[in-house]
Amino acid sequence: MKNTDNEITLKGDREIEHIPALKEKALRINLNKNIYGTFAEIGAGQETVRHFFRAGGSSGTIAKAMSAYDKDFSDAIYGVEDDGRYVTESRLKKMLSHEIQLVEERLKRDKHPSKMFFSYANTVATIDFAKQYKGHGWVGIKYQLDPEEDYNEIILHIRFKESDSRLQQETLGILGVNLIYGAFYKYNDPKKLLRYLYDHLDKDQLEIDTINFSGPRFKDVDNRLMSLQLVKNGMTDAVMFGPDGNNVLPATILYRKNILALRGSFRPVTKVNMDMYQKSYEMFLQEKKVDKDNTMVIFEITLSNLRSEGEIDERDFMDRAELLCSLGQTVMISNFQEYYKVVEYFSEYSKARMGLAMGVSNLIDIFDEKYYRHLSGGILEAFGKLFYRDLKVFLYPMEDEDGNVITSQNLKVHPRMKELYKFFAYNGKVVDITDFDKDHLKIFSREVLKMIHDGQEGWEEMLPEGISELIKQDHLFSCGDQ
Repeated sequence: MKNTDNEITLKGDREIEHIPALKEKALRINLNKNIYGTFAEIGAGQETVRHFFRAGGSSGTIAKAMSAYDKDFSDAIYGVEDDGRYVTESRLKKMLSHEIQLVEERLKRDKHPSKMFFSYANTVATIDFAKQYKGHGWVGIKYQLDPEEDYNEIILHIRFKESDSRLQQETLGILGVNLIYGAFYKYNDPKKLLRYLYDHLDKDQLEIDTINFSGPRFKDVDNRLMSLQLVKNGMTDAVMFGPDGNNVLPATILYRKNILALRGSFRPVTKVNMDMYQKSYEMFLQEKKVDKDNTMVIFEITLSNLRSEGEIDERDFMDRAELLCSLGQTVMISNFQEYYKVVEYFSEYSKARMGLAMGVSNLIDIFDEKYYRHLSGGILEAFGKLFYRDLKVFLYPMEDEDGNVITSQNLKVHPRMKELYKFFAYNGKVVDITDFDKDHLKIFSREVLKMIHDGQEGWEEMLPEGISELIKQDHLFSCGDQ
């Protein structure tokens, strides 16, 4: 049987979806007499429009194809960016808006009443000759799905993984065809549209680390959930949200920054989380080579902590992200289980001094060999990656069952790890947070969550100011749903 998008064949009890060839996708767009627009590609040839030219029937689709490679020409057409850069989201949006305006001016509606106009654009930098910088870019489409409707936009940021400029160009062209095809034929299911962006591509070729949908057809789309899909689908290792709750490009806020990261479930965020943040932040700022004006604090949640019975609980994710953002924090959702991978990720953007704030139980876990069996060098390799960078751990204490306060000085690791632990702990890599509120040591997120679910009283006082009101008001974590 067939649907309007892809051919479906049945085999046994499973449906196997046929992925259209690139030529099929381009030809279907070309043969739709109502789809008409422009292509503007900067930095990697005209790889996307080439597919539409070769598919046949392109005269009914392509109003114009251009590539303003020269910077002066580009500035004359699209204007000068405030920061002087060309591979930016701002530049891409100017390209899309400018080209749509030209289409509207030059093709009168009374003559083309059924045309759905579009503008596809990309501005990218491919790998450099020294092969030290692999390249990245912004790709987007501004388009109509009804001649009388306002325009929709899909904008994404990509990072190339291949080490050859020609291959990167080809990859960009394939992505462009997938985006245009998806925009017109998969818009009603954005989650599927995301997956279809990788048709005929491999995740080793391309990373998509930011995506935003806007316009009348996407008015109900939560871009944070779309970003979560990027991580869930393995399209990127991490996505970030600013204090306003919107997607932010990791490179934009991490570049050359001093970074202090706090990992947790934050389910919900409690006073102990915020005490750990505030005290570690104060200590981090006292470190040499740390500049307050150049410091970024990241609250990180690993994807494994977002799972409920094997599946991502999206409502649960929304609850946590909204609360952290309401406290003015920047949130990162990652695929990293081990801490050293978090540090490696940050190191892609910054070589400045970094800090990790964590509780005693987290530090004990770091010294558990079972997490490093997949590494040929085992735990030593992991610790080499973790502490090779200019990094310190700020350790928040824990109270045991007998009321004893556990710090770096008296915590117990596996006997085989004792000497390794001493090496790092006694060489200034692990620093105790001493100015803590002892009353907060009795607060545990899991107990707060249970109290919320059970409708018990008293959990409100364990949370930062204003958080309990938000939980009740928005029925977060199923509060009030019983």
